[in-house]
Amino acid sequence: MLLSFSIPKRFPPLWQLVIWMLLAVGGIFMIMPFAWTLSTSLKAPGQIFTYPIVWIPDPPVWENYRQVISIVPFGRFYVNSLFVAICATTLEVMIASLAAFAFARMRFWGRDQLFMLYLATLMIPGQVTLIPSFLIIRAFGWYDTYQALIVPGVFSAFGTFLLRQHFRTIPIELDEAAQLDGASSIWIWWRIIMPLSTPGLVTFAIFSFLGQWNSFLWPLIVTSSIEMRTLPLGLSMFQSQYGVQWNLLMAGTVIALAPLLLIFLIGQRWIIRGTASGIPVSRL
Repeated sequence: MLLSFSIPKRFPPLWQLVIWMLLAVGGIFMIMPFAWTLSTSLKAPGQIFTYPIVWIPDPPVWENYRQVISIVPFGRFYVNSLFVAICATTLEVMIASLAAFAFARMRFWGRDQLFMLYLATLMIPGQVTLIPSFLIIRAFGWYDTYQALIVPGVFSAFGTFLLRQHFRTIPIELDEAAQLDGASSIWIWWRIIMPLSTPGLVTFAIFSFLGQWNSFLWPLIVTSSIEMRTLPLGLSMFQSQYGVQWNLLMAGTVIALAPLLLIFLIGQRWIIRGTASGIPVSRL
């Protein structure tokens, strides 16, 4: 199922046509960079910057994809990115959901003030914490390891906020009924809150996976060996002081985009439901 959009019927037919035309033009401009990437990945070096632009290479150079895989250890980069993104996303969702459950369903002194302080960390630029985080990683002896790539990214104030909003849409009476039957807070979180918050959990998991998959600066800082590089760092190997191998870089980019497109196509309905259902209707 693809994303759908409908124009309210109250608009006159002429205005509906104008709106659809504007949307079509905007969609074309948004697709053009992806079309150029795919086209360039199949071009010979002499065809890349020809004018006018050749959108359909003749003949297509499929050899570019074989070179990408053979010139650099692309498979290793792919496995590293998959492993780091899956592990970090799983831990991030679990930790954020536990924190969100505490802020949304449990009563304790200073809860709201602590939550506001937690959200205030969103205003701190990530670049500010790079040096302290690097020093901690080095002190633990995690430099150039998977721990350095995974652990610092598993704590998310944004994820806690997003999931807290979803948890607050679930009637508190369900918790009270479970407590009367002797259920613990962990049992309520796992057996009641989590199953009823699937759209929000999937939405946050997709956002988290995309962020981990596209991360460049942090892996660049905490890794030094080729064996530990992720895809964004691997793609940078096609750039040098003597120029950029654009056809190979674009071929690698297309390969790197494949899982992201697959995740979007599978999870887009959850994204729509997750972003549309985050308004709290029940209060503690």
